[in-house]
Amino acid sequence: MKKYLISASLIVLAACGAEKNEAPEPQAEADAVEETALLMPLPTDTTTDITSKDLAVRIETLADDTFEGRGPGTETGEAAADWVAAEMKRIGLQPGGEDGTYFQTVKMVNQTVDLSASNLTFTAPDGTEMPMEPKKDAVFWTKRQNTDHISFDPTDVVFVGYGAVAPEYDWNDYGDQDLSGKTVIILVNDPGFATGDPDLFKGKAMTYYGRWTYKFEEAARQGVTAAIIIHETEPAAYGWDVVTGSWSGAQSDLVRSNGGEDRAALEGWITRDAAEKLFATAGLDLEEMKQAAKTPGFKPVPLEGMKASGEITQTIEQLESRNVIGMLPGKTTPDEYMLYTAHWDHLGKKPEQKTGAPGEDFYADQIFNGAVDNATGTAALLEIAEAMAAQDLDRSAIFAAVTLEESGLLGSAYFAEHPTVPLNEIVAGINMDGALPIGRTKDMVVIGYGASELEDMLKDVLATQDRVIKPDSKPEAGYFYRSDHISLAKKGVPMLYADGGEDKRDGGIAAGKAAAAVYTAERYHKPMDEYSEDWDLEGFKEDVQAFYDVGTQIAQSDEWPTWYPGNEFEAVRKESLSKK
Repeated sequence: MKKYLISASLIVLAACGAEKNEAPEPQAEADAVEETALLMPLPTDTTTDITSKDLAVRIETLADDTFEGRGPGTETGEAAADWVAAEMKRIGLQPGGEDGTYFQTVKMVNQTVDLSASNLTFTAPDGTEMPMEPKKDAVFWTKRQNTDHISFDPTDVVFVGYGAVAPEYDWNDYGDQDLSGKTVIILVNDPGFATGDPDLFKGKAMTYYGRWTYKFEEAARQGVTAAIIIHETEPAAYGWDVVTGSWSGAQSDLVRSNGGEDRAALEGWITRDAAEKLFATAGLDLEEMKQAAKTPGFKPVPLEGMKASGEITQTIEQLESRNVIGMLPGKTTPDEYMLYTAHWDHLGKKPEQKTGAPGEDFYADQIFNGAVDNATGTAALLEIAEAMAAQDLDRSAIFAAVTLEESGLLGSAYFAEHPTVPLNEIVAGINMDGALPIGRTKDMVVIGYGASELEDMLKDVLATQDRVIKPDSKPEAGYFYRSDHISLAKKGVPMLYADGGEDKRDGGIAAGKAAAAVYTAERYHKPMDEYSEDWDLEGFKEDVQAFYDVGTQIAQSDEWPTWYPGNEFEAVRKESLSKK
Protein backbone atom coordinates (compact mmCIF):
# COMPACT_ATOMS: atom_id res chain seq x y z
CA MET A 1 0.00 0.00 0.00
CA LYS A 2 1.10 3.59 -0.56
CA LYS A 3 2.52 5.57 2.31
CA TYR A 4 1.93 9.29 2.80
CA LEU A 5 3.56 12.01 4.83
CA ILE A 6 1.64 15.26 4.96
CA SER A 7 1.48 18.32 7.14
CA ALA A 8 -1.81 18.73 8.93
CA SER A 9 -3.24 20.82 11.74
CA LEU A 10 -3.34 18.72 14.87
CA ILE A 11 -4.87 18.91 18.16
CA VAL A 12 -2.32 19.54 20.81
CA LEU A 13 -4.13 22.21 22.81
CA ALA A 14 -3.00 24.33 25.69
CA ALA A 15 -4.76 23.81 28.99
CA CYS A 16 -7.56 26.34 29.13
CA GLY A 17 -8.41 26.15 32.81
CA ALA A 18 -12.09 25.54 32.11
CA GLU A 19 -14.38 24.30 34.81
CA LYS A 20 -15.90 20.82 34.48
CA ASN A 21 -18.27 20.59 31.48
CA GLU A 22 -17.12 23.98 30.14
CA ALA A 23 -15.97 23.66 26.53
CA PRO A 24 -12.68 25.32 25.47
CA GLU A 25 -13.14 28.69 23.79
CA PRO A 26 -12.98 28.20 20.01
CA GLN A 27 -10.44 30.97 19.51
CA ALA A 28 -8.25 29.67 22.35
CA GLU A 29 -8.39 26.27 20.72
CA ALA A 30 -7.41 27.66 17.34
CA ASP A 31 -4.55 29.69 18.78
CA ALA A 32 -3.17 26.62 20.56
CA VAL A 33 -3.05 24.32 17.54
CA GLU A 34 0.39 23.04 16.68
CA GLU A 35 1.58 21.68 13.37
CA THR A 36 2.63 18.07 13.15
CA ALA A 37 2.99 15.38 10.50
CA LEU A 38 0.41 12.72 9.88
CA LEU A 39 1.50 9.48 8.30
CA MET A 40 -1.77 9.17 6.37
CA PRO A 41 -3.97 11.89 4.88
CA LEU A 42 -7.30 12.87 6.34
CA PRO A 43 -10.40 12.36 4.20
CA THR A 44 -11.39 15.35 2.10
CA ASP A 45 -14.93 14.59 0.95
CA THR A 46 -16.84 12.84 3.73
CA THR A 47 -20.37 13.99 4.44
CA THR A 48 -22.62 14.33 7.47
CA ASP A 49 -24.67 11.38 6.22
CA ILE A 50 -23.86 7.80 7.23
CA THR A 51 -22.42 6.32 4.01
CA SER A 52 -20.52 3.23 2.95
CA LYS A 53 -18.04 5.43 1.10
CA ASP A 54 -17.13 7.37 4.25
CA LEU A 55 -16.77 4.19 6.27
CA ALA A 56 -14.60 2.59 3.60
CA VAL A 57 -12.09 5.42 3.38
CA ARG A 58 -11.61 5.48 7.15
CA ILE A 59 -11.32 1.70 7.45
CA GLU A 60 -8.83 1.53 4.59
CA THR A 61 -6.71 4.27 6.13
CA LEU A 62 -6.62 2.80 9.63
CA ALA A 63 -5.82 -0.68 8.27
CA ASP A 64 -3.04 0.57 6.00
CA ASP A 65 0.40 -1.00 6.34
CA THR A 66 1.73 2.45 7.21
CA PHE A 67 0.37 2.10 10.74
CA GLU A 68 1.91 -1.39 11.04
CA GLY A 69 -1.05 -2.91 12.83
CA ARG A 70 -1.62 -0.01 15.26
CA GLY A 71 0.43 -1.43 18.11
CA PRO A 72 -0.02 0.70 21.26
CA GLY A 73 3.12 2.48 22.39
CA THR A 74 4.86 2.04 19.04
CA GLU A 75 5.70 5.00 16.84
CA THR A 76 3.43 3.83 14.03
CA GLY A 77 0.66 2.72 16.38
CA GLU A 78 0.55 6.06 18.16
CA ALA A 79 0.60 7.73 14.74
CA ALA A 80 -2.76 6.05 14.19
CA ALA A 81 -4.00 7.67 17.40
CA ASP A 82 -2.74 11.02 16.07
CA TRP A 83 -4.73 10.42 12.90
CA VAL A 84 -7.92 9.65 14.84
CA ALA A 85 -7.49 12.82 16.90
CA ALA A 86 -6.86 14.92 13.81
CA GLU A 87 -9.97 13.45 12.20
CA MET A 88 -11.99 14.27 15.31
CA LYS A 89 -10.84 17.87 15.05
CA ARG A 90 -11.53 18.03 11.31
CA ILE A 91 -15.14 16.92 11.70
CA GLY A 92 -15.84 19.38 14.49
CA LEU A 93 -15.35 17.59 17.81
CA GLN A 94 -13.92 19.50 20.73
CA PRO A 95 -11.12 18.02 22.85
CA GLY A 96 -12.40 15.66 25.53
CA GLY A 97 -9.12 14.42 26.99
CA GLU A 98 -6.63 15.81 29.46
CA ASP A 99 -5.50 19.43 29.69
CA GLY A 100 -7.52 20.62 26.73
CA THR A 101 -6.26 17.94 24.36
CA TYR A 102 -7.88 15.00 22.59
CA PHE A 103 -5.67 12.58 24.52
CA GLN A 104 -5.79 10.70 27.80
CA THR A 105 -2.35 9.30 28.54
CA VAL A 106 -2.27 5.62 29.48
CA LYS A 107 1.07 4.59 30.97
CA MET A 108 1.94 1.08 29.86
CA VAL A 109 4.62 -1.57 29.94
CA ASN A 110 5.65 -3.78 27.04
CA GLN A 111 7.16 -7.10 28.07
CA THR A 112 8.77 -9.38 25.48
CA VAL A 113 9.83 -12.90 26.43
CA ASP A 114 13.17 -14.08 25.01
CA LEU A 115 12.17 -17.61 24.05
CA SER A 116 15.77 -18.65 23.55
CA ALA A 117 16.45 -18.00 27.24
CA SER A 118 13.07 -19.02 28.69
CA ASN A 119 11.35 -22.29 29.38
CA LEU A 120 8.44 -24.08 30.99
CA THR A 121 9.35 -27.64 31.96
CA PHE A 122 7.39 -30.40 33.65
CA THR A 123 9.19 -33.29 35.32
CA ALA A 124 7.50 -36.68 35.45
CA PRO A 125 7.38 -38.79 38.65
CA ASP A 126 10.25 -40.91 37.29
CA GLY A 127 12.42 -37.85 36.75
CA THR A 128 11.91 -37.56 32.99
CA GLU A 129 11.82 -33.96 31.85
CA MET A 130 8.94 -32.85 29.63
CA PRO A 131 9.86 -29.42 28.23
CA MET A 132 7.05 -27.45 26.60
CA GLU A 133 8.11 -26.26 23.16
CA PRO A 134 7.13 -22.59 22.80
CA LYS A 135 4.18 -22.04 20.47
CA LYS A 136 3.93 -25.76 19.64
CA ASP A 137 3.04 -26.93 23.15
CA ALA A 138 2.76 -23.78 25.20
CA VAL A 139 2.70 -20.00 25.26
CA PHE A 140 3.83 -18.33 28.46
CA TRP A 141 4.77 -14.95 29.91
CA THR A 142 4.92 -13.03 33.19
CA LYS A 143 3.00 -9.98 34.37
CA ARG A 144 5.77 -9.00 36.77
CA GLN A 145 7.22 -5.71 35.58
CA ASN A 146 10.14 -5.03 37.91
CA THR A 147 12.66 -7.61 36.75
CA ASP A 148 13.97 -8.93 33.46
CA HIS A 149 14.57 -12.43 34.81
CA ILE A 150 12.29 -14.75 36.74
CA SER A 151 12.81 -18.39 37.62
CA PHE A 152 11.22 -20.84 39.98
CA ASP A 153 12.31 -24.21 41.29
CA PRO A 154 10.20 -27.33 40.78
CA THR A 155 6.72 -26.89 42.21
CA ASP A 156 3.89 -29.33 42.81
CA VAL A 157 1.29 -29.42 40.03
CA VAL A 158 -2.42 -29.34 40.87
CA PHE A 159 -5.49 -29.48 38.65
CA VAL A 160 -8.06 -26.92 39.85
CA GLY A 161 -10.88 -27.53 37.38
CA TYR A 162 -12.25 -24.23 36.09
CA GLY A 163 -10.32 -22.20 38.64
CA ALA A 164 -13.48 -20.38 39.75
CA VAL A 165 -14.40 -19.01 43.15
CA ALA A 166 -18.03 -17.97 42.68
CA PRO A 167 -19.96 -17.51 45.95
CA GLU A 168 -23.20 -16.64 44.17
CA TYR A 169 -23.12 -20.06 42.53
CA ASP A 170 -21.89 -21.81 45.69
CA TRP A 171 -18.78 -22.86 43.78
CA ASN A 172 -15.12 -22.93 44.84
CA ASP A 173 -12.66 -24.87 42.70
CA TYR A 174 -9.84 -24.14 45.14
CA GLY A 175 -11.80 -25.43 48.14
CA ASP A 176 -10.08 -24.84 51.44
CA GLN A 177 -6.69 -25.95 50.13
CA ASP A 178 -3.60 -23.78 50.37
CA LEU A 179 -2.11 -23.79 46.87
CA SER A 180 0.41 -21.02 47.41
CA GLY A 181 3.74 -21.78 45.75
CA LYS A 182 2.26 -24.40 43.42
CA THR A 183 1.52 -24.64 39.72
CA VAL A 184 -2.17 -24.90 38.85
CA ILE A 185 -3.69 -26.21 35.63
CA ILE A 186 -7.07 -24.76 34.68
CA LEU A 187 -9.83 -25.48 32.17
CA VAL A 188 -11.09 -22.73 29.88
CA ASN A 189 -14.71 -21.44 30.08
CA ASP A 190 -16.88 -22.49 33.04
CA PRO A 191 -18.98 -25.43 34.32
CA GLY A 192 -22.22 -24.16 32.80
CA PHE A 193 -20.77 -24.51 29.32
CA ALA A 194 -19.46 -28.00 30.05
CA THR A 195 -22.80 -29.31 31.26
CA GLY A 196 -25.25 -27.20 29.28
CA ASP A 197 -27.30 -27.08 32.49
CA PRO A 198 -29.15 -23.72 32.44
CA ASP A 199 -29.23 -23.73 36.25
CA LEU A 200 -25.44 -24.05 36.58
CA PHE A 201 -23.74 -20.65 36.37
CA LYS A 202 -25.49 -19.25 33.26
CA GLY A 203 -25.73 -22.48 31.33
CA LYS A 204 -24.06 -22.28 27.93
CA ALA A 205 -23.54 -18.53 28.28
CA MET A 206 -20.05 -17.80 29.56
CA THR A 207 -19.80 -15.83 32.78
CA TYR A 208 -16.85 -13.68 33.76
CA TYR A 209 -15.54 -16.73 35.66
CA GLY A 210 -14.95 -18.38 32.30
CA ARG A 211 -12.67 -15.64 30.98
CA TRP A 212 -8.93 -16.21 30.88
CA THR A 213 -8.41 -12.82 32.51
CA TYR A 214 -10.39 -13.90 35.56
CA LYS A 215 -8.62 -17.26 35.82
CA PHE A 216 -5.19 -15.65 36.02
CA GLU A 217 -6.46 -13.01 38.46
CA GLU A 218 -7.96 -15.64 40.77
CA ALA A 219 -4.88 -17.85 40.59
CA ALA A 220 -2.82 -14.87 41.73
CA ARG A 221 -5.19 -14.29 44.65
CA GLN A 222 -4.60 -17.91 45.63
CA GLY A 223 -0.85 -17.24 45.75
CA VAL A 224 0.19 -19.76 43.08
CA THR A 225 3.60 -19.66 41.45
CA ALA A 226 2.38 -20.55 37.95
CA ALA A 227 -1.06 -20.68 36.31
CA ILE A 228 -1.62 -22.64 33.11
CA ILE A 229 -4.85 -22.82 31.10
CA ILE A 230 -5.57 -25.81 28.87
CA HIS A 231 -6.60 -24.61 25.43
CA GLU A 232 -9.51 -26.27 23.66
CA THR A 233 -11.01 -24.67 20.59
CA GLU A 234 -14.71 -25.13 21.32
CA PRO A 235 -14.86 -23.73 24.87
CA ALA A 236 -12.29 -21.04 24.07
CA ALA A 237 -14.14 -20.08 20.87
CA TYR A 238 -10.86 -19.70 18.97
CA GLY A 239 -8.05 -21.91 17.77
CA TRP A 240 -4.52 -22.42 19.04
CA ASP A 241 -3.22 -20.11 16.29
CA VAL A 242 -5.11 -17.25 17.96
CA VAL A 243 -3.36 -18.04 21.23
CA THR A 244 0.07 -18.04 19.60
CA GLY A 245 -0.73 -14.91 17.62
CA SER A 246 -2.16 -12.97 20.53
CA TRP A 247 0.30 -13.92 23.27
CA SER A 248 3.58 -13.94 21.38
CA GLY A 249 5.85 -10.95 20.95
CA ALA A 250 5.48 -7.85 23.10
CA GLN A 251 2.70 -8.10 25.69
CA SER A 252 1.26 -4.87 26.99
CA ASP A 253 -0.09 -4.03 30.42
CA LEU A 254 -0.89 -0.96 32.45
CA VAL A 255 1.82 0.26 34.78
CA ARG A 256 0.96 -1.42 38.09
CA SER A 257 1.62 0.30 41.41
CA ASN A 258 3.28 -2.85 42.75
CA GLY A 259 4.96 -3.79 39.50
CA GLY A 260 2.76 -6.85 39.11
CA GLU A 261 4.31 -8.58 42.11
CA ASP A 262 0.90 -9.86 43.15
CA ARG A 263 0.61 -11.91 39.94
CA ALA A 264 1.85 -15.47 39.44
CA ALA A 265 5.47 -15.68 38.35
CA LEU A 266 4.39 -17.40 35.14
CA GLU A 267 1.10 -17.44 33.27
CA GLY A 268 0.33 -19.28 30.08
CA TRP A 269 -1.57 -21.75 27.93
CA ILE A 270 -0.83 -25.33 26.92
CA THR A 271 -2.43 -27.35 24.16
CA ARG A 272 -4.94 -30.11 24.80
CA ASP A 273 -2.42 -32.68 23.50
CA ALA A 274 0.27 -31.46 25.87
CA ALA A 275 -2.18 -31.57 28.79
CA GLU A 276 -3.27 -35.13 27.98
CA LYS A 277 0.36 -36.28 28.10
CA LEU A 278 0.97 -34.55 31.42
CA PHE A 279 -2.11 -36.05 33.03
CA ALA A 280 -1.40 -39.52 31.64
CA THR A 281 2.17 -39.38 32.93
CA ALA A 282 0.76 -38.59 36.37
CA GLY A 283 -1.66 -41.52 36.14
CA LEU A 284 -4.73 -39.40 35.42
CA ASP A 285 -7.13 -39.25 32.50
CA LEU A 286 -7.79 -35.68 31.38
CA GLU A 287 -11.29 -36.43 30.15
CA GLU A 288 -12.22 -38.02 33.46
CA MET A 289 -10.85 -35.00 35.28
CA LYS A 290 -12.94 -32.71 33.07
CA GLN A 291 -16.04 -34.68 33.99
CA ALA A 292 -15.20 -34.37 37.68
CA ALA A 293 -14.53 -30.64 37.34
CA LYS A 294 -18.05 -29.84 36.18
CA THR A 295 -19.59 -31.49 39.23
CA PRO A 296 -20.59 -29.38 42.26
CA GLY A 297 -18.26 -30.08 45.14
CA PHE A 298 -15.18 -30.61 42.95
CA LYS A 299 -11.91 -30.31 44.87
CA PRO A 300 -8.39 -29.74 43.51
CA VAL A 301 -6.60 -32.88 42.29
CA PRO A 302 -2.79 -33.11 42.53
CA LEU A 303 -0.83 -34.60 39.65
CA GLU A 304 1.08 -36.86 42.02
CA GLY A 305 4.82 -36.75 41.53
CA MET A 306 4.61 -34.19 38.70
CA LYS A 307 6.70 -31.03 39.09
CA ALA A 308 6.82 -27.80 37.11
CA SER A 309 9.66 -25.33 36.84
CA GLY A 310 10.19 -22.30 34.69
CA GLU A 311 12.42 -19.46 33.69
CA ILE A 312 11.58 -16.24 31.88
CA THR A 313 14.04 -13.74 30.50
CA GLN A 314 12.31 -10.66 29.17
CA THR A 315 12.88 -7.14 27.96
CA ILE A 316 10.78 -4.44 29.60
CA GLU A 317 9.85 -1.15 28.01
CA GLN A 318 8.12 1.69 29.84
CA LEU A 319 5.89 3.31 27.24
CA GLU A 320 2.83 5.48 26.89
CA SER A 321 -0.26 5.04 24.80
CA ARG A 322 -3.35 7.19 24.60
CA ASN A 323 -7.09 7.07 24.59
CA VAL A 324 -8.39 9.55 22.01
CA ILE A 325 -11.45 11.44 23.22
CA GLY A 326 -13.60 14.01 21.45
CA MET A 327 -16.74 15.74 22.65
CA LEU A 328 -19.79 17.57 21.37
CA PRO A 329 -21.19 19.82 24.14
CA GLY A 330 -24.94 19.76 24.63
CA LYS A 331 -27.00 22.92 24.56
CA THR A 332 -29.61 22.11 27.22
CA THR A 333 -28.04 19.64 29.67
CA PRO A 334 -24.30 19.66 28.87
CA ASP A 335 -23.51 17.77 32.07
CA GLU A 336 -25.28 14.64 30.80
CA TYR A 337 -23.52 12.50 28.23
CA MET A 338 -24.12 9.93 25.53
CA LEU A 339 -20.97 7.80 25.11
CA TYR A 340 -19.62 5.95 22.08
CA THR A 341 -16.57 3.70 22.39
CA ALA A 342 -14.38 1.73 19.99
CA HIS A 343 -10.76 0.59 20.28
CA TRP A 344 -8.27 1.97 17.79
CA ASP A 345 -5.45 -0.48 18.57
CA HIS A 346 -4.60 -3.90 17.18
CA LEU A 347 -1.71 -6.36 17.53
CA GLY A 348 0.93 -4.41 15.66
CA LYS A 349 3.80 -5.98 13.79
CA LYS A 350 5.27 -9.30 14.90
CA PRO A 351 8.51 -10.05 13.04
CA GLU A 352 8.92 -13.29 14.97
CA GLN A 353 5.45 -14.56 14.08
CA LYS A 354 5.28 -17.47 11.64
CA THR A 355 1.87 -18.06 10.16
CA GLY A 356 0.60 -19.02 6.76
CA ALA A 357 -1.60 -21.05 4.54
CA PRO A 358 -1.61 -24.85 4.78
CA GLY A 359 1.63 -26.20 3.39
CA GLU A 360 3.56 -23.00 4.05
CA ASP A 361 5.99 -22.69 6.95
CA PHE A 362 6.33 -18.93 6.76
CA TYR A 363 4.01 -16.12 5.83
CA ALA A 364 5.89 -13.00 4.76
CA ASP A 365 3.33 -10.44 5.92
CA GLN A 366 3.99 -9.85 9.60
CA ILE A 367 1.64 -6.86 9.98
CA PHE A 368 -1.57 -7.59 11.86
CA ASN A 369 -3.61 -4.85 10.15
CA GLY A 370 -6.83 -5.31 12.12
CA ALA A 371 -9.15 -4.09 9.38
CA VAL A 372 -12.23 -5.75 10.89
CA ASP A 373 -10.77 -5.66 14.40
CA ASN A 374 -11.16 -2.75 14.90
CA ALA A 375 -10.71 -0.29 12.07
CA THR A 376 -14.42 -0.86 11.47
CA GLY A 377 -15.48 0.24 14.95
CA THR A 378 -13.20 3.28 14.92
CA ALA A 379 -14.51 4.28 11.49
CA ALA A 380 -18.07 3.92 12.81
CA LEU A 381 -17.28 6.11 15.82
CA LEU A 382 -15.92 8.86 13.57
CA GLU A 383 -18.80 8.51 11.12
CA ILE A 384 -21.38 8.92 13.90
CA ALA A 385 -19.45 11.82 15.39
CA GLU A 386 -19.41 13.65 12.05
CA ALA A 387 -23.16 13.18 11.68
CA MET A 388 -23.88 14.36 15.23
CA ALA A 389 -21.59 17.38 14.85
CA ALA A 390 -23.96 18.71 12.21
CA GLN A 391 -26.81 19.17 14.67
CA ASP A 392 -27.47 20.85 18.00
CA LEU A 393 -27.62 18.22 20.73
CA ASP A 394 -29.50 18.73 23.98
CA ARG A 395 -27.10 16.47 25.86
CA SER A 396 -23.36 16.20 25.29
CA ALA A 397 -21.80 13.33 23.36
CA ILE A 398 -18.42 11.75 24.04
CA PHE A 399 -16.50 9.70 21.51
CA ALA A 400 -13.73 7.59 23.07
CA ALA A 401 -11.36 5.68 20.81
CA VAL A 402 -9.54 3.63 23.43
CA THR A 403 -6.20 1.87 23.36
CA LEU A 404 -4.87 -1.49 24.58
CA GLU A 405 -8.08 -3.44 24.05
CA GLU A 406 -6.14 -6.36 22.62
CA SER A 407 -4.05 -6.52 25.78
CA GLY A 408 -7.04 -7.09 28.06
CA LEU A 409 -9.36 -4.07 27.64
CA LEU A 410 -6.77 -1.91 29.37
CA GLY A 411 -7.51 1.45 27.75
CA SER A 412 -11.20 1.29 28.57
CA ALA A 413 -10.38 0.03 32.05
CA TYR A 414 -8.15 3.07 32.54
CA PHE A 415 -10.92 5.37 31.26
CA ALA A 416 -13.40 3.74 33.64
CA GLU A 417 -11.03 4.25 36.58
CA HIS A 418 -10.08 7.78 35.49
CA PRO A 419 -13.18 9.06 33.66
CA THR A 420 -12.96 12.46 32.02
CA VAL A 421 -16.53 13.13 33.20
CA PRO A 422 -18.31 11.59 36.21
CA LEU A 423 -19.59 8.12 35.41
CA ASN A 424 -22.99 8.87 36.94
CA GLU A 425 -23.39 11.67 34.38
CA ILE A 426 -22.95 9.24 31.47
CA VAL A 427 -26.52 8.37 30.55
CA ALA A 428 -25.65 5.37 28.39
CA GLY A 429 -23.05 4.04 25.98
CA ILE A 430 -22.66 2.09 22.75
CA ASN A 431 -19.56 0.05 21.98
CA MET A 432 -18.52 -0.91 18.45
CA ASP A 433 -16.00 -3.66 17.81
CA GLY A 434 -15.30 -5.82 14.77
CA ALA A 435 -17.99 -5.57 12.09
CA LEU A 436 -17.91 -8.18 9.33
CA PRO A 437 -18.42 -6.77 5.80
CA ILE A 438 -20.96 -9.37 4.72
CA GLY A 439 -23.64 -7.13 3.21
CA ARG A 440 -27.17 -6.37 4.35
CA THR A 441 -28.89 -8.54 6.94
CA LYS A 442 -32.37 -8.90 8.34
CA ASP A 443 -31.12 -8.68 11.93
CA MET A 444 -28.58 -7.35 14.40
CA VAL A 445 -27.04 -9.53 17.07
CA VAL A 446 -27.05 -8.15 20.63
CA ILE A 447 -24.16 -9.50 22.65
CA GLY A 448 -25.24 -10.24 26.22
CA TYR A 449 -28.89 -10.08 25.17
CA GLY A 450 -31.39 -9.28 27.92
CA ALA A 451 -29.27 -6.66 29.68
CA SER A 452 -30.81 -3.20 29.43
CA GLU A 453 -33.49 -0.92 28.02
CA LEU A 454 -31.05 0.11 25.31
CA GLU A 455 -32.13 -3.07 23.57
CA ASP A 456 -35.73 -1.82 23.47
CA MET A 457 -34.55 1.38 21.82
CA LEU A 458 -32.48 -0.56 19.29
CA LYS A 459 -35.46 -2.81 18.55
CA ASP A 460 -37.62 0.20 17.65
CA VAL A 461 -34.89 1.66 15.43
CA LEU A 462 -34.33 -1.64 13.63
CA ALA A 463 -38.04 -1.88 12.91
CA THR A 464 -37.69 1.21 10.70
CA GLN A 465 -35.06 -0.75 8.73
CA ASP A 466 -37.27 -3.83 8.51
CA ARG A 467 -34.87 -5.67 10.81
CA VAL A 468 -35.01 -7.43 14.16
CA ILE A 469 -32.82 -8.10 17.18
CA LYS A 470 -31.33 -11.54 17.59
CA PRO A 471 -29.63 -12.81 20.75
CA ASP A 472 -26.00 -13.86 20.46
CA SER A 473 -26.03 -17.39 19.05
CA LYS A 474 -22.78 -18.27 20.85
CA PRO A 475 -23.12 -16.95 24.41
CA GLU A 476 -20.65 -19.65 25.44
CA ALA A 477 -17.90 -17.69 23.67
CA GLY A 478 -18.19 -14.94 26.28
CA TYR A 479 -18.14 -12.08 23.79
CA PHE A 480 -19.95 -9.87 26.33
CA TYR A 481 -16.79 -9.96 28.46
CA ARG A 482 -14.38 -9.55 25.56
CA SER A 483 -14.80 -5.93 24.51
CA ASP A 484 -14.50 -2.48 26.01
CA HIS A 485 -18.11 -1.93 27.05
CA ILE A 486 -17.59 -4.29 29.98
CA SER A 487 -15.18 -1.83 31.61
CA LEU A 488 -17.99 0.74 31.81
CA ALA A 489 -20.71 -1.80 32.56
CA LYS A 490 -18.84 -2.96 35.65
CA LYS A 491 -19.03 0.65 36.84
CA GLY A 492 -22.79 0.63 36.28
CA VAL A 493 -23.05 2.54 33.00
CA PRO A 494 -25.72 0.93 30.77
CA MET A 495 -23.86 -0.21 27.66
CA LEU A 496 -25.11 -1.66 24.40
CA TYR A 497 -22.83 -3.99 22.46
CA ALA A 498 -24.42 -5.15 19.23
CA ASP A 499 -22.89 -6.68 16.15
CA GLY A 500 -23.81 -7.12 12.53
CA GLY A 501 -26.51 -9.63 11.79
CA GLU A 502 -26.27 -13.26 10.73
CA ASP A 503 -29.37 -13.55 8.56
CA LYS A 504 -28.14 -12.22 5.22
CA ARG A 505 -30.74 -10.83 2.87
CA ASP A 506 -28.82 -12.67 0.18
CA GLY A 507 -28.15 -16.19 1.41
CA GLY A 508 -29.85 -16.33 4.79
CA ILE A 509 -28.50 -17.48 8.14
CA ALA A 510 -26.33 -20.21 6.65
CA ALA A 511 -24.44 -17.67 4.54
CA GLY A 512 -24.01 -15.30 7.46
CA LYS A 513 -22.67 -17.95 9.78
CA ALA A 514 -20.38 -19.29 7.09
CA ALA A 515 -18.85 -15.84 6.57
CA ALA A 516 -18.29 -15.43 10.31
CA ALA A 517 -16.68 -18.87 10.53
CA VAL A 518 -14.29 -18.06 7.69
CA TYR A 519 -13.26 -14.82 9.38
CA THR A 520 -12.63 -16.53 12.72
CA ALA A 521 -10.65 -19.35 11.13
CA GLU A 522 -8.62 -17.38 8.60
CA ARG A 523 -8.40 -13.74 9.64
CA TYR A 524 -9.14 -13.13 13.32
CA HIS A 525 -5.93 -11.96 15.02
CA LYS A 526 -3.94 -12.86 11.93
CA PRO A 527 -2.09 -10.81 9.30
CA MET A 528 -4.87 -11.64 6.85
CA ASP A 529 -7.32 -9.25 8.58
CA GLU A 530 -6.85 -6.68 5.82
CA TYR A 531 -9.16 -4.25 4.05
CA SER A 532 -10.39 -5.13 0.58
CA GLU A 533 -12.13 -2.93 -1.96
CA ASP A 534 -14.41 -5.92 -2.54
CA TRP A 535 -15.99 -5.52 0.89
CA ASP A 536 -19.75 -5.04 0.93
CA LEU A 537 -20.34 -2.36 3.57
CA GLU A 538 -24.02 -1.75 2.95
CA GLY A 539 -25.04 -3.85 5.94
CA PHE A 540 -22.44 -2.18 8.15
CA LYS A 541 -23.78 1.21 7.06
CA GLU A 542 -27.23 0.19 8.31
CA ASP A 543 -25.73 -0.96 11.63
CA VAL A 544 -23.94 2.37 12.07
CA GLN A 545 -27.13 4.24 11.21
CA ALA A 546 -28.93 2.27 13.91
CA PHE A 547 -26.24 3.12 16.49
CA TYR A 548 -26.49 6.77 15.46
CA ASP A 549 -30.28 6.77 15.77
CA VAL A 550 -30.24 5.19 19.25
CA GLY A 551 -27.58 7.62 20.46
CA THR A 552 -29.34 10.63 18.98
CA GLN A 553 -32.60 9.63 20.65
CA ILE A 554 -30.80 9.60 24.01
CA ALA A 555 -28.90 12.82 23.31
CA GLN A 556 -32.10 14.66 22.33
CA SER A 557 -34.19 13.54 25.32
CA ASP A 558 -34.26 13.33 29.10
CA GLU A 559 -34.45 9.51 29.10
CA TRP A 560 -32.16 7.49 31.37
CA PRO A 561 -32.15 3.89 30.05
CA THR A 562 -31.56 1.38 32.83
CA TRP A 563 -30.39 -2.17 33.29
CA TYR A 564 -33.19 -4.70 33.40
CA PRO A 565 -34.20 -5.77 36.93
CA GLY A 566 -31.89 -8.45 38.27
CA ASN A 567 -29.01 -7.61 35.93
CA GLU A 568 -25.59 -8.04 37.53
CA PHE A 569 -24.78 -4.35 37.01
CA GLU A 570 -28.10 -2.91 38.24
CA ALA A 571 -27.05 -2.46 41.86
CA VAL A 572 -23.84 -0.60 41.14
CA ARG A 573 -25.68 1.74 38.78
CA LYS A 574 -28.29 2.56 41.41
CA GLU A 575 -25.57 3.25 43.94
CA SER A 576 -23.71 5.45 41.46
CA LEU A 577 -26.80 7.49 40.59
CA SER A 578 -27.65 7.92 44.27
CA LYS A 579 -24.46 9.97 44.63
CA LYS A 580 -25.39 12.54 41.98
